[in-house]
Amino acid sequence: MSGGSLCDYQQYHIRDMWERIQDEIDNNNKPYFENPEDEWEKLANMDFLKDGGKRYSDETIAEFKNAIGILKKAYIYAQRIDWLLSGDDGEESFHERLKEELQQLKNGEYE
Repeated sequence: MSGGSLCDYQQYHIRDMWERIQDEIDNNNKPYFENPEDEWEKLANMDFLKDGGKRYSDETIAEFKNAIGILKKAYIYAQRIDWLLSGDDGEESFHERLKEELQQLKNGEYE
C-alpha cells in the first residue's frame, strides 16, 4: 500500500513547509532578484544591500531553524503512523522505524 491512510498523504505538506522555510534561511542574505532585467529590480537590489543585505534577523532565523526541527519531527510521526494504519508496517516495525528516524533527526542526519 505504501501509506495513504492518514489524510491521503497529507504529511508531504509538512515536508513542503520545512523545505520552504529552509529556502528562506538559505536565501536570507541574497538579493531578491538574481538577474535584474529592469531599473526597478536593480534599485531594489541596491536598497537591499544598502540595508545590510538581510531579510530576517538572526533571532528570526533561529526560530525558523527551530520550526524546521519541529516540522521534521511531526513529519516523522505522521509518516510512521500512516504506514502503520495502512498496513505497510506492523507495530514492531512502526516502533523500530520511529525510533531510528527520531535518532537520525537528533543526530542531524534526517533529510
